[in-house]
Amino acid sequence: MSEVKVERWLDDYREMLLIRRFEEESARAYAQGKIGGFLHLYIGQESVAVGSISLLGENDHVITAYRDHGHALAVGMGMNECMAELFGKRTGCSKGKGGSMHYFAPDKNYWGGHGIVGGQTPLGAGIAFALKYKGLKGCCLCYLGDGAVNQGAYHEALNL
Repeated sequence: MSEVKVERWLDDYREMLLIRRFEEESARAYAQGKIGGFLHLYIGQESVAVGSISLLGENDHVITAYRDHGHALAVGMGMNECMAELFGKRTGCSKGKGGSMHYFAPDKNYWGGHGIVGGQTPLGAGIAFALKYKGLKGCCLCYLGDGAVNQGAYHEALNL
């Protein structure tokens, strides 16, 4: 086994641990009433975000639902801007107005979390269509949970 491969695995493992620790600290702050609104954790799914996002290139995009903390950190958003968003601070990635479900980083091709179940799927299809329209080689990873599969928006997006 090559040393480069082992180092890559270790980097991915460290990133998964970072996401887990972020989620655990978020859960503590939420339980203490320091975070308003909702808090949908990504605990147990860290490898999904880290593994798939680690394969993306420059023209690839990411969009997800309301469990978006893991994806945000995996695309390279900073823990400070993500935690600030949870606390409703102006230094948050959505200026403290979006909270847990609405992380965005257009500079990282990260089009956020969306609070409407399945609402991200037509947006993801639109991003993918835009890439095709512009003649760019790329994709849009659109993450969703099983509840989204029963939504009309999901089926409409598949038709596109």
